Amino acid sequence: MEKVYHIYAKEECLYNNLNERQFNKTWETLKGMVGLMQTDYQLEDLTYEEVVCAHGGSGVDSPYEPPGSDSY
Repeated sequence: MEKVYHIYAKEECLYNNLNERQFNKTWETLKGMVGLMQTDYQLEDLTYEEVVCAHGGSGVDSPYEPPGSDSY
């Protein structure tokens, strides 16, 4: 199973479907930017969601495919 991350600021999605390496780099950069620059955002406004993607069905990465292997 693969994890992807979505990053939000005030509930608006800024980045979606980041792998763990991309997420870690982007998350630290955003936290630094909010702390250094005058923006409309505070650190408390930044949130993220971790999503575990299950693969299966036709072998294509699709959120509509059920988990598991091909049945044939």
